[in-house]
Amino acid sequence: MKIVLTSVLVDDQEKALRFYTDVLGFIKKEDIPMGEARWLTVVSPEDRTGVELLLEPDQHPAAGPFKQALVGDGIPFTSFGVADVQAEFDRLTSLGVQFTQPPVAMGPVTTAVFDDTCGNLIQIAQQH
Repeated sequence: MKIVLTSVLVDDQEKALRFYTDVLGFIKKEDIPMGEARWLTVVSPEDRTGVELLLEPDQHPAAGPFKQALVGDGIPFTSFGVADVQAEFDRLTSLGVQFTQPPVAMGPVTTAVFDDTCGNLIQIAQQH
């Protein structure tokens, strides 16, 4: 068994697609109309056949309160691995990304947390 798909709940799929591709650097993999929404996934350019991230609409009534509670408590919805957190922090900051936590060394990892503009906090992490 392996993980092939995970998701992040987004308030606007088109805005999310722009952010996750144009800013974060992921590549669109699937874009299938599904009524009012789309089956919209992105992948890492480093592993185009790897785990897909579904940009899933947050229309379910429980999604809003859940996302607000996580953001209110400063808890990231998910985490992405990077080779160098400081370099990625600098790159994303130069693109206007707002961080809620700058790079912080925490034992075997360094992490930083940013706002994905779609209602989520996302962590980037570098293992040492």
